[in-house]
Amino acid sequence: MSKEVLPGIKQFDLSGKSAIITGGSKGLGLAMAAGLASAGASIMVVNRNAQEGIDAASQLVSDFGINAIAYRADITDVDQTVGMAKAAADAFGKIDILINSAGINIRGAIDEVTPEDFSKVMQINVNGTWLCSRAVTPYMKQQGSGKIINLASTLGLVGLANRTPYTASKGAVVQMTRALALELCPFNINVNAICPGPFLTEMNEPIAHTDEAKNFVVGATALGRWGLLREIQGAAIFLASDAATYMVGSMITVDGGWTAK
Repeated sequence: MSKEVLPGIKQFDLSGKSAIITGGSKGLGLAMAAGLASAGASIMVVNRNAQEGIDAASQLVSDFGINAIAYRADITDVDQTVGMAKAAADAFGKIDILINSAGINIRGAIDEVTPEDFSKVMQINVNGTWLCSRAVTPYMKQQGSGKIINLASTLGLVGLANRTPYTASKGAVVQMTRALALELCPFNINVNAICPGPFLTEMNEPIAHTDEAKNFVVGATALGRWGLLREIQGAAIFLASDAATYMVGSMITVDGGWTAK
Protein backbone atom coordinates (compact mmCIF):
# COMPACT_ATOMS: atom_id res chain seq x y z
CA MET A 1 0.00 0.00 0.00
CA SER A 2 1.25 3.48 -0.84
CA LYS A 3 2.72 5.44 2.06
CA GLU A 4 0.54 8.37 0.98
CA VAL A 5 -2.56 6.32 1.85
CA LEU A 6 -1.49 5.00 5.24
CA PRO A 7 -1.83 8.26 7.28
CA GLY A 8 -5.49 8.45 6.30
CA ILE A 9 -6.65 6.57 9.38
CA LYS A 10 -5.87 9.65 11.51
CA GLN A 11 -6.91 12.37 9.10
CA PHE A 12 -9.91 13.44 11.19
CA ASP A 13 -7.97 13.66 14.45
CA LEU A 14 -7.80 17.28 15.66
CA SER A 15 -5.73 16.58 18.78
CA GLY A 16 -3.21 19.36 19.28
CA LYS A 17 -5.20 21.75 17.08
CA SER A 18 -6.77 24.98 18.30
CA ALA A 19 -9.93 26.61 16.98
CA ILE A 20 -11.71 29.93 17.28
CA ILE A 21 -15.46 29.70 16.75
CA THR A 22 -17.45 32.91 16.57
CA GLY A 23 -21.07 32.66 17.61
CA GLY A 24 -19.94 29.53 19.38
CA SER A 25 -22.18 29.68 22.43
CA LYS A 26 -25.37 28.41 20.77
CA GLY A 27 -26.98 27.02 17.64
CA LEU A 28 -24.80 25.81 14.81
CA GLY A 29 -21.75 27.50 16.32
CA LEU A 30 -21.99 25.50 19.52
CA ALA A 31 -22.73 22.32 17.58
CA MET A 32 -19.57 22.81 15.50
CA ALA A 33 -17.56 23.66 18.62
CA ALA A 34 -18.71 20.37 20.13
CA GLY A 35 -17.85 18.53 16.93
CA LEU A 36 -14.30 19.86 16.85
CA ALA A 37 -13.93 19.26 20.60
CA SER A 38 -15.03 15.64 20.12
CA ALA A 39 -12.16 15.28 17.65
CA GLY A 40 -9.70 16.64 20.23
CA ALA A 41 -9.36 20.33 19.35
CA SER A 42 -8.92 23.11 21.90
CA ILE A 43 -11.69 25.68 21.53
CA MET A 44 -12.12 29.41 21.99
CA VAL A 45 -15.82 30.30 22.07
CA VAL A 46 -16.36 33.88 20.90
CA ASN A 47 -19.60 35.78 21.37
CA ARG A 48 -21.01 39.01 22.78
CA ASN A 49 -22.71 37.52 25.84
CA ALA A 50 -19.95 36.83 28.36
CA GLN A 51 -21.91 34.39 30.53
CA GLU A 52 -23.20 32.40 27.56
CA GLY A 53 -19.64 31.99 26.34
CA ILE A 54 -18.38 30.91 29.75
CA ASP A 55 -21.20 28.38 30.09
CA ALA A 56 -20.56 26.96 26.63
CA ALA A 57 -16.80 26.63 27.22
CA SER A 58 -17.41 24.95 30.57
CA GLN A 59 -19.78 22.47 28.97
CA LEU A 60 -17.21 21.60 26.29
CA VAL A 61 -14.58 20.95 28.96
CA SER A 62 -17.03 18.78 30.92
CA ASP A 63 -18.25 16.82 27.90
CA PHE A 64 -14.99 16.27 26.05
CA GLY A 65 -12.14 16.91 28.48
CA ILE A 66 -10.46 19.39 26.18
CA ASN A 67 -9.15 22.90 26.77
CA ALA A 68 -11.91 25.44 26.11
CA ILE A 69 -12.05 29.14 26.90
CA ALA A 70 -14.52 31.95 26.31
CA TYR A 71 -13.78 35.35 24.81
CA ARG A 72 -16.21 38.22 24.64
CA ALA A 73 -15.99 40.24 21.43
CA ASP A 74 -18.05 42.22 18.96
CA ILE A 75 -16.90 40.82 15.62
CA THR A 76 -17.82 44.05 13.83
CA ASP A 77 -15.17 45.94 15.82
CA VAL A 78 -11.67 45.92 14.34
CA ASP A 79 -9.80 46.22 17.61
CA GLN A 80 -11.86 43.53 19.29
CA THR A 81 -11.24 41.02 16.48
CA VAL A 82 -7.51 41.74 16.67
CA GLY A 83 -7.70 41.20 20.43
CA MET A 84 -9.58 37.94 19.88
CA ALA A 85 -6.84 36.55 17.64
CA LYS A 86 -4.08 37.61 20.02
CA ALA A 87 -5.87 36.07 22.99
CA ALA A 88 -6.25 32.76 21.13
CA ALA A 89 -2.61 32.75 20.06
CA ASP A 90 -1.51 33.54 23.62
CA ALA A 91 -3.75 30.83 25.11
CA PHE A 92 -3.03 28.05 22.63
CA GLY A 93 0.33 29.02 21.14
CA LYS A 94 -1.16 29.06 17.63
CA ILE A 95 -4.40 29.41 15.68
CA ASP A 96 -5.12 26.39 13.49
CA ILE A 97 -8.80 26.87 12.73
CA LEU A 98 -11.26 29.75 12.50
CA ILE A 99 -14.97 29.10 12.05
CA ASN A 100 -16.90 32.25 11.23
CA SER A 101 -20.30 31.20 12.52
CA ALA A 102 -21.69 34.41 14.04
CA GLY A 103 -24.59 35.79 12.04
CA ILE A 104 -28.11 37.19 12.09
CA ASN A 105 -31.18 37.09 9.87
CA ILE A 106 -33.79 39.84 9.51
CA ARG A 107 -36.74 38.81 7.35
CA GLY A 108 -39.30 40.89 5.53
CA ALA A 109 -40.38 42.41 2.23
CA ILE A 110 -37.99 44.97 0.80
CA ASP A 111 -40.42 47.82 1.45
CA GLU A 112 -40.83 46.71 5.07
CA VAL A 113 -37.21 46.03 6.02
CA THR A 114 -35.45 49.24 6.98
CA PRO A 115 -32.08 50.39 5.63
CA GLU A 116 -30.80 50.04 9.19
CA ASP A 117 -31.92 46.39 9.21
CA PHE A 118 -30.11 45.73 5.94
CA SER A 119 -26.93 47.40 7.17
CA LYS A 120 -27.01 45.46 10.45
CA VAL A 121 -27.20 42.10 8.68
CA MET A 122 -24.39 43.02 6.31
CA GLN A 123 -22.26 44.40 9.14
CA ILE A 124 -22.39 41.18 11.16
CA ASN A 125 -22.57 38.54 8.44
CA VAL A 126 -20.14 40.09 5.97
CA ASN A 127 -17.96 42.62 7.75
CA GLY A 128 -17.64 40.39 10.82
CA THR A 129 -16.54 37.42 8.74
CA TRP A 130 -14.00 39.57 6.90
CA LEU A 131 -12.62 41.17 10.06
CA CYS A 132 -12.18 37.88 11.91
CA SER A 133 -10.50 36.31 8.88
CA ARG A 134 -8.24 39.34 8.61
CA ALA A 135 -7.34 39.10 12.30
CA VAL A 136 -6.15 35.47 12.18
CA THR A 137 -4.40 35.65 8.82
CA PRO A 138 -1.03 36.97 10.11
CA TYR A 139 -0.81 34.13 12.65
CA MET A 140 -1.68 31.48 10.08
CA LYS A 141 0.78 32.94 7.56
CA GLN A 142 3.54 32.96 10.15
CA GLN A 143 2.99 29.31 11.07
CA GLY A 144 2.50 28.29 7.45
CA SER A 145 -0.86 26.60 7.91
CA GLY A 146 -4.48 27.17 8.82
CA LYS A 147 -8.12 26.50 8.10
CA ILE A 148 -10.77 29.19 7.74
CA ILE A 149 -14.34 27.91 7.55
CA ASN A 150 -17.06 30.42 6.76
CA LEU A 151 -20.74 29.85 7.43
CA ALA A 152 -22.48 30.81 4.23
CA SER A 153 -25.94 29.39 3.48
CA THR A 154 -27.96 27.70 0.80
CA LEU A 155 -29.47 31.19 0.55
CA GLY A 156 -26.08 32.36 -0.65
CA LEU A 157 -26.54 30.02 -3.62
CA VAL A 158 -30.26 30.31 -4.37
CA GLY A 159 -32.90 32.93 -3.64
CA LEU A 160 -35.95 33.12 -1.38
CA ALA A 161 -38.53 35.88 -1.19
CA ASN A 162 -38.46 38.30 1.75
CA ARG A 163 -34.80 37.57 2.50
CA THR A 164 -32.91 40.32 0.67
CA PRO A 165 -30.61 41.26 3.59
CA TYR A 166 -29.72 37.66 4.44
CA THR A 167 -29.32 36.38 0.88
CA ALA A 168 -27.20 39.38 -0.06
CA SER A 169 -24.97 38.84 2.95
CA LYS A 170 -24.53 35.11 2.41
CA GLY A 171 -23.92 35.58 -1.31
CA ALA A 172 -21.14 37.95 -0.29
CA VAL A 173 -19.72 35.33 2.09
CA VAL A 174 -19.65 32.81 -0.76
CA GLN A 175 -17.65 35.16 -2.97
CA MET A 176 -15.43 36.25 -0.10
CA THR A 177 -14.64 32.60 0.55
CA ARG A 178 -13.59 32.03 -3.05
CA ALA A 179 -11.45 35.15 -3.26
CA LEU A 180 -9.78 34.61 0.10
CA ALA A 181 -9.13 30.95 -0.73
CA LEU A 182 -7.15 31.98 -3.81
CA GLU A 183 -5.29 34.63 -1.84
CA LEU A 184 -4.25 32.40 1.06
CA CYS A 185 -3.67 28.97 -0.50
CA PRO A 186 -0.01 29.85 -1.32
CA PHE A 187 0.50 30.08 2.45
CA ASN A 188 -1.00 26.61 3.05
CA ILE A 189 -4.19 28.16 4.45
CA ASN A 190 -7.39 26.47 3.28
CA VAL A 191 -10.50 28.64 3.08
CA ASN A 192 -13.85 26.95 2.48
CA ALA A 193 -17.48 27.42 3.47
CA ILE A 194 -20.39 25.39 4.74
CA CYS A 195 -23.80 26.25 3.30
CA PRO A 196 -26.41 25.02 5.79
CA GLY A 197 -30.01 24.57 4.80
CA PRO A 198 -32.91 24.73 7.26
CA PHE A 199 -31.71 23.90 10.76
CA LEU A 200 -34.01 24.55 13.69
CA THR A 201 -31.77 27.06 15.45
CA GLU A 202 -32.77 30.03 17.58
CA MET A 203 -32.60 32.10 14.40
CA ASN A 204 -35.31 30.00 12.74
CA GLU A 205 -37.61 29.47 15.70
CA PRO A 206 -39.80 32.51 14.77
CA ILE A 207 -40.90 30.77 11.55
CA ALA A 208 -40.71 27.16 12.70
CA HIS A 209 -44.46 26.54 12.74
CA THR A 210 -45.59 28.89 9.99
CA ASP A 211 -47.03 28.00 6.59
CA GLU A 212 -43.95 29.57 5.06
CA ALA A 213 -41.71 27.05 6.79
CA LYS A 214 -44.00 24.20 5.84
CA ASN A 215 -44.12 25.15 2.17
CA PHE A 216 -40.88 26.90 1.29
CA VAL A 217 -38.35 25.80 3.89
CA VAL A 218 -38.79 22.35 5.40
CA GLY A 219 -41.29 21.37 2.73
CA ALA A 220 -38.71 22.12 0.05
CA THR A 221 -36.09 19.68 1.39
CA ALA A 222 -35.79 16.19 -0.03
CA LEU A 223 -35.80 14.80 3.52
CA GLY A 224 -38.86 16.83 4.50
CA ARG A 225 -37.57 17.97 7.89
CA TRP A 226 -35.40 20.44 9.76
CA GLY A 227 -31.74 19.56 10.13
CA LEU A 228 -30.55 18.35 13.52
CA LEU A 229 -27.78 20.46 15.02
CA ARG A 230 -25.43 17.48 15.21
CA GLU A 231 -25.78 17.04 11.44
CA ILE A 232 -23.56 20.09 10.81
CA GLN A 233 -20.67 18.59 12.75
CA GLY A 234 -19.33 16.22 10.11
CA ALA A 235 -18.77 18.96 7.57
CA ALA A 236 -17.04 21.15 10.15
CA ILE A 237 -14.73 18.38 11.35
CA PHE A 238 -13.91 17.44 7.75
CA LEU A 239 -13.00 20.98 6.66
CA ALA A 240 -10.99 21.55 9.84
CA SER A 241 -9.03 18.32 9.42
CA ASP A 242 -6.18 17.03 7.29
CA ALA A 243 -8.76 15.18 5.22
CA ALA A 244 -9.62 18.48 3.50
CA THR A 245 -6.13 19.68 2.52
CA TYR A 246 -7.12 19.62 -1.18
CA MET A 247 -10.28 21.67 -0.56
CA VAL A 248 -9.89 25.31 -1.58
CA GLY A 249 -12.74 27.75 -2.11
CA SER A 250 -15.39 25.01 -1.89
CA MET A 251 -18.99 25.35 -0.70
CA ILE A 252 -20.33 22.27 1.09
CA THR A 253 -24.12 22.21 1.24
CA VAL A 254 -25.68 20.52 4.27
CA ASP A 255 -29.31 21.10 3.45
CA GLY A 256 -31.32 17.89 3.39
CA GLY A 257 -31.44 18.04 -0.39
CA TRP A 258 -33.00 21.50 -0.57
CA THR A 259 -30.77 22.80 -3.38
CA ALA A 260 -30.94 19.43 -5.18
CA LYS A 261 -34.66 19.82 -5.93
